[in-house]
Amino acid sequence: MNAQQKTLAQTCLDGAEADTMTFPEIVEALTHGGFESYTVDYRRSTATYYLPSGESLELAAHGDGLTVGESFDTEALKGAIHEAQTLAPGYTYKGFSAKAKAAGCAGYLVSFLGRRALYFARTGETHAEHFPTPS
Repeated sequence: MNAQQKTLAQTCLDGAEADTMTFPEIVEALTHGGFESYTVDYRRSTATYYLPSGESLELAAHGDGLTVGESFDTEALKGAIHEAQTLAPGYTYKGFSAKAKAAGCAGYLVSFLGRRALYFARTGETHAEHFPTPS
């Protein structure tokens, strides 16, 4: 992984956490930067970015001190995802993360190849959100 890719990954993480980059902007930037996926681990407060070669970069993500809920409430998670997708008034990534954790989401994998985000619980339960079809 070259220095430019490392800087890009950090820029995208910072952009998400500061609400200066939207999810579609992050996906586009990382895809053009040669990445194939990334994972956010709420329990470890990390984000890991993956290249097709198998190289990866783990970065420290914001930690809010909140624990991941014990049960996986997919309806509450879907509500948080909907707010993110529509950029609902008052939406923030940190607010999304707090709602996701409260709904029992331990983290998520974003696959550019699979065009989806896979949210996972402590129990191994999952919820998949497919990217919208490009127009």
